[in-house]
Amino acid sequence: MTGFVVFGHGSRVESANQAVRDVAAQLASKGELMVEAAFLELGEPALGAAVDALAARGASRVVVIPYFLTLGTHLQRDLPKLIAESAGRHRSISIEMTAPLDGHPALLEALLDRAAQTR
Repeated sequence: MTGFVVFGHGSRVESANQAVRDVAAQLASKGELMVEAAFLELGEPALGAAVDALAARGASRVVVIPYFLTLGTHLQRDLPKLIAESAGRHRSISIEMTAPLDGHPALLEALLDRAAQTR
């Protein structure tokens, strides 16, 4: 069974962290998926705790979906390190990450929608 982690940066503004948790909950309900939210910093839970939760729920594979627009240092350096740490604790679970949101066709649609709202 595959579990998913919506991985955000994290913020000192708790409502921003809650927005990521809400998106994760919406993803879980829309797709009837096993989903956890996780944060790089300034938010809870951390990636390791989210992977632990999915493992406890029976996940044999975890896909981390970065809730980031572009592939920056956090996704090139920090997230792979965190994934490796979690994989070391859960050797029977395959853990991988998707691309960031940049380049996804729905992102352009979202920008067009925001632009249309200003007219």
